Amino acid sequence: MSGEHLTDTVRFTTEGTVGVITLDRPPVNAISSDLVADLDSALDGAEDPGVRAVVVTGDPHFAAGADIKAFKAALDAGDDPAAVAVDLSRVLNRLEALAKPVIAAVRGFAMGGGMELALACDFRFLSDDARCGQPEIVLGIFPGAGGTQRLPRLIGLGAARHLIYTGRTVDADEAQRLGIADEVHPSIEVLQAAMEAAARYAAGPTSALGLAKHAINDGVGRPLDEGLEIEAVGFRQVFGTADAAEGVVAFLEKRDPSFSGS
Repeated sequence: MSGEHLTDTVRFTTEGTVGVITLDRPPVNAISSDLVADLDSALDGAEDPGVRAVVVTGDPHFAAGADIKAFKAALDAGDDPAAVAVDLSRVLNRLEALAKPVIAAVRGFAMGGGMELALACDFRFLSDDARCGQPEIVLGIFPGAGGTQRLPRLIGLGAARHLIYTGRTVDADEAQRLGIADEVHPSIEVLQAAMEAAARYAAGPTSALGLAKHAINDGVGRPLDEGLEIEAVGFRQVFGTADAAEGVVAFLEKRDPSFSGS
């Protein structure tokens, strides 16, 4: 299994079979080209088969959005100011495609690209003092790393349009009511809650979880018959896994299964 991997702005560590990706670009983990590249590198560790679930976090803020000074510098230099968002979108697609559960443990701000990072995870655990949103519109732009696509799929068109069109931020309680936050915990407990949930997933049939995740992600938005075919293909595949054999035998033997993730 991958061990500790440190870059200038992102740390990848493991606790047992749980991989932890920690953004570390003080003071607010603003999204820069270096951070995007380091996040991409951290996903190499997260893809290790020995890593069976992943937690993404940052401290004291999850990620406070784009580095606005970098936008200005790119405009002044005649460079492409959208390049970072394009790269981030590619990396977030890679994160979303991980064939294992991914939980965002969000403290402080999750704004703009930080919000898009959280949306690319399977679940979002927010601290009770967290705030999140897509405030890009106040800069005269709009979300460019998946926000216009993932947010409506998560909370519905009307609520997503309102947040994106106004740039309004929401607190943890409202985020939970909208369906952005799956759980809300005190700030000092949110990371531990995410780690415990990830450990439970990691102890489960992670091959089946990965195939279920693919069926959900690839099927959403398609016509029902196409989605059902994706599900059927995955369902046939899952019966070829060691975990499926173990699960069936354990049920018949009336004992708890011991899943290997294979």
